[in-house]
Amino acid sequence: MARAVNNRYQPNLINRLLSNKKTRKVIAPIIAATFFLIIWQLLTLSPDANLPSPIKVIQQTWELIINPFFDKGANNKGLFWQIWASLQRVIQGFALAAIVGISVGIIVGTSEFLFDALDPIFQVLRTIPPLAWLPISLAAFQQSNPSAIFVIFITSVWPIIINTIAGVQQIPQDYVNVSKVLQLSRKEYFLEVVFPATVPYIFTGLRIGIGLSWLAIVAAEMLIGGVGIGFFIWDAWNAANVSQIIIALLYVGLVGLMLDKLIAFIATKVVPDEKK
Repeated sequence: MARAVNNRYQPNLINRLLSNKKTRKVIAPIIAATFFLIIWQLLTLSPDANLPSPIKVIQQTWELIINPFFDKGANNKGLFWQIWASLQRVIQGFALAAIVGISVGIIVGTSEFLFDALDPIFQVLRTIPPLAWLPISLAAFQQSNPSAIFVIFITSVWPIIINTIAGVQQIPQDYVNVSKVLQLSRKEYFLEVVFPATVPYIFTGLRIGIGLSWLAIVAAEMLIGGVGIGFFIWDAWNAANVSQIIIALLYVGLVGLMLDKLIAFIATKVVPDEKK
């Protein structure tokens, strides 16, 4: 009897697994995803359902899933090449936005006059939706690929600029005073005072920027055409293939998550004490 009572209070296998933080981070999302798929499957059991069930999505896109590397020329390419084409545009646009954003942010942040003059302009421009820039970029570049890269740049540069400015302005006045007493050169002041103080803010802007870049490219590619995951989704919609759209959205979400985690990982190496 005593043994039965004791066993009653012993944690079962699930509780033991969930009590471990590392294990829980793996198991909890799996459980949540399983429940989501079950509910989705139940809601789409009816033959009149507008959306396909998870099982039907897998059945209809199985060849696309197991062979994402096929290349039959033109726009008929597997999901790997569609994602890779979009990533190339994102890398170019985001890299340019990072260089310009950090540089402009530091310059504006160290000058009260420039901040007063440019901050209202930044606040206006950052609220413009990404796709609103596409006609301007097409008119300027006359080509789809540079236009898409420009849309990525102009979308992601604002959070980088604004966060960098905030970082520079948060530098304690005591640090500035000490740098003047020590007569640090501009290079020394930047490397020893400005950069260490602003780098956490910079990476916050970079993480926001990379997310906006990925959102912008998917939307832009739906309009400019060519190879890319955005055009793939739009082409699937025109072909009334909802299953392909769903599997492409899954890829988009996973890639977006990996891009965010990549920036966060780099941040932990540059700022070891910063909790991301």
